[in-house]
Amino acid sequence: MKFAIDVAFVDRNGNVLKTQRMQRNRLGMPVFGSAYVVEAESGAFARWGLHVGDELEFRGEESIEPDPT
Repeated sequence: MKFAIDVAFVDRNGNVLKTQRMQRNRLGMPVFGSAYVVEAESGAFARWGLHVGDELEFRGEESIEPDPT
């Protein structure tokens, strides 16, 4: 990755478990209990007011549930 991003780790129920700003050329560690990762431009979470404990709702035509196998 060539630029900084905001990263949110989210569980299966849409609850934000952890947020962090990742600097360029870095790799993140997995977060226990997370099922999804949401990425946005650096500073976006602060503008949106996204915090740990918030609940996200994913919308779309197809289910995004991971394969349980």
